[in-house]
Amino acid sequence: MTDVPLNDLRRGFLELEAPLRAAVDEVLSSGWYVLGPQHDAFEREFATVIGAAHCVGVANGTDALELALLSVGCQPGDEVVTAANASMYTATAALKAGLVPRFADVDPGSLLLTAATIEPALTPRTKAVVVTHLYGRMAEIAPIRDLCRAHGVALVEDCAQAAGARNEEGPAGSLGDVAAFSFFPTKNLGALGDGGAVVTNDDERAALVRRLRQYGWSSKYTVTEPRGRNSRLDELQAAVLRVKLPHLDAWNARRREIVARYAEVLGSGPRRMVHGNATDSPAYVGHLAVMITEDREGDRAAFAEAGVRSDVHYPVPDHRQPVLASATADVQLPVTERAATQILTLPCFAEMTETEIERVCDVLRKL
Repeated sequence: MTDVPLNDLRRGFLELEAPLRAAVDEVLSSGWYVLGPQHDAFEREFATVIGAAHCVGVANGTDALELALLSVGCQPGDEVVTAANASMYTATAALKAGLVPRFADVDPGSLLLTAATIEPALTPRTKAVVVTHLYGRMAEIAPIRDLCRAHGVALVEDCAQAAGARNEEGPAGSLGDVAAFSFFPTKNLGALGDGGAVVTNDDERAALVRRLRQYGWSSKYTVTEPRGRNSRLDELQAAVLRVKLPHLDAWNARRREIVARYAEVLGSGPRRMVHGNATDSPAYVGHLAVMITEDREGDRAAFAEAGVRSDVHYPVPDHRQPVLASATADVQLPVTERAATQILTLPCFAEMTETEIERVCDVLRKL
């Protein structure tokens, strides 16, 4: 029997094979491969979906985070407060920009940052707070935004795992000062390679990011920004994303359905889906189906025996990463640290078959 995969990118391609091939052929035939009409059209279309004035396509999600931080005025030595349970992506971007990551603990139910968990981490050196909408669940942004404003701190949304999520106030990516998106192939809206975007309603921030992504140019061959680089979303990836974008809401709905099935099976037992209580809300888009369990290794073995793949997102909290060991040795984040030993990711992607979903549910029933 074939294993149930954690994800299967090939199925997503086959579902849209004809329009994807047509879009790629159009780019190849055009002779325009960087910053062309597909790129410009995607920026407009994605900005509309997010409800923002500007979308700036960049090479990947990590660049998007770094450029977002630079756009709000972060300077070397400034501190950035963020969570430690999202696999170092924000911390990597902060370090690349010469910033100092400071880690806040997370809510034990949602595993997301809250205003209450962020506030103790703020210092006079804090320049920005980066909130990751982890596993596809939007954080409670309004109170975090109020906290940031009270302290004169910028709010950056990390929407890498939450494309298409929206709460009563608006879409993820439209609620802070600036937002970063990733279009890595496994994301809910994934390219056929790397890609990312910075989204904002601020004209000056958008203009700065456009300069920074293109060597720091203010005009062709004239460099005015000292921290420029080459970070552009290419035409092929933009064309692919344009084909996929109209399907995003349907794919997100299917992901919610899958997580809801798992949560229903687990019921009120000792195991739970981290965001199983959010599956009826568009503020959750089911990027990852993450379960909390006291017996992760035993459960992983049971899934493996049944031919169901699983993984851990993420096993090493940022403040325990070797690269930060000397700087964060005294940092204690009890909720983050405990969750890192309990989380287990189950298969969840829009193209899963009913048979595959039921195989996962069957293992859950037997745990």
